[in-house]
Amino acid sequence: MIDRRTAGLKGLILIPALALAACQGTSQASPSAATQPPATSEPTAAPSSGGEAGGLVCVIVPPVENPFFGAMQQIAADKAEELGYTTLRLVHDDDANKQLELFENCISQQAKAIILDNAGADASVAAVQKAKEAGIPSFLVDREITQEGVAAAQIVSNNFQGATILAERFVELMGEEGEYIELTGKDTDTNAHVRSDGYHDVIDKIPGMTMVAQQTANWSQPEGFSVMESLLQAHPNVKGVIAGNDTMALGAQAALIAAGKTDVIVVGFDGSDDAIQSIGKGELKATSLQPVAEMAIQAAIQADLFIRTGSTGKPEKQSIDMVLLTPDNACQYEQFAPKEGAGSCS
Repeated sequence: MIDRRTAGLKGLILIPALALAACQGTSQASPSAATQPPATSEPTAAPSSGGEAGGLVCVIVPPVENPFFGAMQQIAADKAEELGYTTLRLVHDDDANKQLELFENCISQQAKAIILDNAGADASVAAVQKAKEAGIPSFLVDREITQEGVAAAQIVSNNFQGATILAERFVELMGEEGEYIELTGKDTDTNAHVRSDGYHDVIDKIPGMTMVAQQTANWSQPEGFSVMESLLQAHPNVKGVIAGNDTMALGAQAALIAAGKTDVIVVGFDGSDDAIQSIGKGELKATSLQPVAEMAIQAAIQADLFIRTGSTGKPEKQSIDMVLLTPDNACQYEQFAPKEGAGSCS
């Protein structure tokens, strides 16, 4: 068995689920009337008083060509506008230096808050700290940073839980035996390590399963294709592939189809519409759905509450459980949320 990387999973606190639809986009819109957020408990340390609602909220994410990040930005910005703010929608391209420049731009424009899906757990701390020192709170979604007490909130999926339920399904599909490959995300992203740990927490207990390769494809669909193409040459008898996100899984699936290996079991992670369509066609076999809509909506609501009152009313670290999508239920979800009025998938 190949050694895998390890990373600790910090304790996280669950917040209630919201069934909210998502859509992708990057355009700005004008503000609308504010709405009152729900009551909360266990407040974090915060300034003693807040201010007026309204003003600029920056929403900064990785490349929106990935529908996960496009949906995240669209939902968060739309909710902020609904609450009475204007938004600036920015993309850092997973470049920490560019991210810092974007933060400096938001600071110069006297933004009221920054909603961020960051460009690296360690590398993003400086930008978030700089905003804090300028009096601008940051609300992190999807990806954590390595320091607490710098961001006003860190709202993430329960990646470990999502990884374990996916791994359990993968083991079942594999019949508890055979060679498999793991495709991992960016090494600088905490989520890549947490998901891998969750997979191995389950799979390593199955004596009949052997990991013959573990390689990053950097969350990329083209890299997922090229890496899988290469690994197939070295491991032609591979029976399954478990990937750290849907785009890598879809790239690997395409490479396997091109090689005539349509019987290889491939599972992903995110619950994107592309993955759901692939499951419906009998290609990908499963994915774990990240509650993008909930994370994005919560970030906007908590930013508004912090601006008005000086507190989110919640702990800094917050986590939302994930849902396993299979051919039995995948058609009931769309744009990272339950589909209203969806019927049976059979």
